[in-house]
Amino acid sequence: MSLNWKEINLILEELELVGFQIQKAVQTAFDVLCLKLHGKGKGKNLLIALTPGACRLHETFSIIPKRDRPLRFAEFLNSHVVNSWIEEAIQLEDNRIVRLTVKNRDERLLLYLRLWSNAANVVVTDVNGRVMDAMRRLPKREEITGGFYRPETMEMKPTSKSYDIRELDGQGSFNEKIDRFYAEQGGAFSLETLKEQAKKIFEGRMNRLIASLERLAEKEADFVNAERFKQYGDIVLANIAAIHTGDTWLEADNFYTNERVRIALDPKIPPQAQSERYYAQARKAKNGLADLRTELAAGKEKLSRLEAALSSLLSESNPLILRNKLRSDSRPAGISVQTAREDQKRPGLSFRRGDWLLIVGRDAKENDALLRRYVKGGDLWLHVRDFAGSYVFIKQRKGKSYPLDILLDAGTLAIFYSKGRANAEADLFYTPVKYLRRVKDGPKGLVIPTHEKNLHVKVDKDRLKELENCRVEK
Repeated sequence: MSLNWKEINLILEELELVGFQIQKAVQTAFDVLCLKLHGKGKGKNLLIALTPGACRLHETFSIIPKRDRPLRFAEFLNSHVVNSWIEEAIQLEDNRIVRLTVKNRDERLLLYLRLWSNAANVVVTDVNGRVMDAMRRLPKREEITGGFYRPETMEMKPTSKSYDIRELDGQGSFNEKIDRFYAEQGGAFSLETLKEQAKKIFEGRMNRLIASLERLAEKEADFVNAERFKQYGDIVLANIAAIHTGDTWLEADNFYTNERVRIALDPKIPPQAQSERYYAQARKAKNGLADLRTELAAGKEKLSRLEAALSSLLSESNPLILRNKLRSDSRPAGISVQTAREDQKRPGLSFRRGDWLLIVGRDAKENDALLRRYVKGGDLWLHVRDFAGSYVFIKQRKGKSYPLDILLDAGTLAIFYSKGRANAEADLFYTPVKYLRRVKDGPKGLVIPTHEKNLHVKVDKDRLKELENCRVEK
């Protein structure tokens, strides 16, 4: 239950915020902000929560959890509002909008705390109402940088409901009682939101993994047919005289099973190459089957870990513990804290596809930075032929060859982030980074590949959508 307007007025009266200095802003979550204040010989922590069903403003006596990386709005406040003195702290009539007027040197700013369960926000404006930033950026309400927000000039709707100040158990001020209430029993108001967030994160990841496992299972079925491909090659070779360039099918006796078979041919290649095409498929199927089954086993194990992690999160009853668990457990399985931090620092775009990391340099500057500092000789480099565009790198995994599926992912990204995107298909170079040679006195990031191979890729919209879901957020 969110605070009503009478409770907000009582809290503001008890806080006596005028004369306090804002010394630090800490944003513990996207909907929770804490202002560390000092004045009148004492300090206090002002908690502002925009959590649906539990919107509130009060002094908190709990330990404020720290984030590994500051959130955007807290960084803005620490740059523009910290060290300001509070000159005014009032509620605008009975509308659950609190206005804090703060002054730093010769500049005055207004902090509006709108504590509405369905549209809560914190908006910082200048004295004319021009928005400098907002905790939640809402373009339709003009609550974005450069927008206009001045609720005093809007028509305030008087409330028709009657509200009372809650009678809460325990000793101390209403601030102290409210702080205890939300700490001890307020979990019911935010716990379901956190659990829904956990389900959204993990079920999305599990669904993508299940789809990937289904594709691998289909490939496994093809790879199991390695012996059939070899038989087709033998049959084609035995009937080479009956095949003409341009034929699409060969009907012949299968001397392995004594059945009549119809074998597909490639009309673009000569008869002598038709059998080699099937032998190559047989070799590829035989060699790839072991790697594919290893990949399948790893994927199933990862799915089990994700299911166990989600089950653990959904069984948690303490919202603070759940929030902290969600922050750490929502990283993809197998991703360490150190790796997560490296993802934040690396230029370009990063995509995690299972245990593989794909990196995209979007321009010459990012391409050059990645080549100099973030990729190694064994990593694979891809680039679209005949078009300007991004470099795509696949980070090497020790003892692992690059699966075809990952090559297709990287090729899709290379085409999508190139001038050839409109063609929806292209030929690509690919070669290990150690075989790239810089052009002397050439433009930044320009390289000449050696030992390169060719890969032809058609952009699959479903694959592209899956890749977007695998993008590492920064």
